[in-house]
Amino acid sequence: MNTVPPVANPAQNERYFKGYAKPGPAPDAAHEIPPVEPEESLDAISGFYRLYQLKRGHRFSTDDVLTAWYGTSWCPSVRSILDLGSGIGTVSSIAAWRCPGARVVTVEAQPDSVRLARKSAVHNSLTDRLDIREGDFRDPDLIRSDERFDLVLGSPPYWPLEAGVQSEHPQKVACRFEVRGDVADYCGVAARHLDWGGVFACVFPVRPNEQEQRVKDAARQAGLTIVRQRPVVLREGDGPLLGLFAMTLSEHLPERVRNRTWNEPPLTIRTANGEVHPEYQAVKLSFGFPP
Repeated sequence: MNTVPPVANPAQNERYFKGYAKPGPAPDAAHEIPPVEPEESLDAISGFYRLYQLKRGHRFSTDDVLTAWYGTSWCPSVRSILDLGSGIGTVSSIAAWRCPGARVVTVEAQPDSVRLARKSAVHNSLTDRLDIREGDFRDPDLIRSDERFDLVLGSPPYWPLEAGVQSEHPQKVACRFEVRGDVADYCGVAARHLDWGGVFACVFPVRPNEQEQRVKDAARQAGLTIVRQRPVVLREGDGPLLGLFAMTLSEHLPERVRNRTWNEPPLTIRTANGEVHPEYQAVKLSFGFPP
């Protein structure tokens, strides 16, 4: 009987990417990978990991990768990860790459994004570690009440639906506008599912000031302490537009440090002339991406 041989993974022989020797394990040359459809692209993310993305839909961005980097950098011990509103799997893929022994649960409501995330999980040989669930993370049936995680990650949408002009592509709309929950919902669900001493990390605007206050109010209402916070400057010379936040349940902290935040110096993404800032180059290297 004739059989079709598996499609060899070309990444096996691609040790260098843009002059950078990719760290981490290379996939098995015989590993079968899902096809890239005409409307999709297959893009590098961490080491040999790649992401399937729609060419005209939502594509991974700086805020996604910073969320994964910040959370995995400051969580003290990572055996289990929950990614809320996980989209196409950018955050969870980077987190899984940086924490190779961790079990990862993701929750995403958009079917197209879930489909792409599952293809990426197959490509990256993560199907045994990633539990990709489809639905609204606020649905209590999607995450069992007894499930706990060392690290919870999220990139909440930034704006109410009425706050701006929305993209024609529904995948993009839900990533920027509060179609299914806001930052308070993210904090509330994270708080209910954090394990002992666990960390919830997210990204959110800090300008205008009312946006930063929304994060602080959401954390307080959920019983979380923002342990550390780092502003993000997109271009040298400008003020910070985004902030990275790492939170822990207040009841898990000594009383003397509850509701006390360490404010870090800004992280700058690009220099005044548009080049990648040296510190951000180092950050990119830390999650397996060329500087």
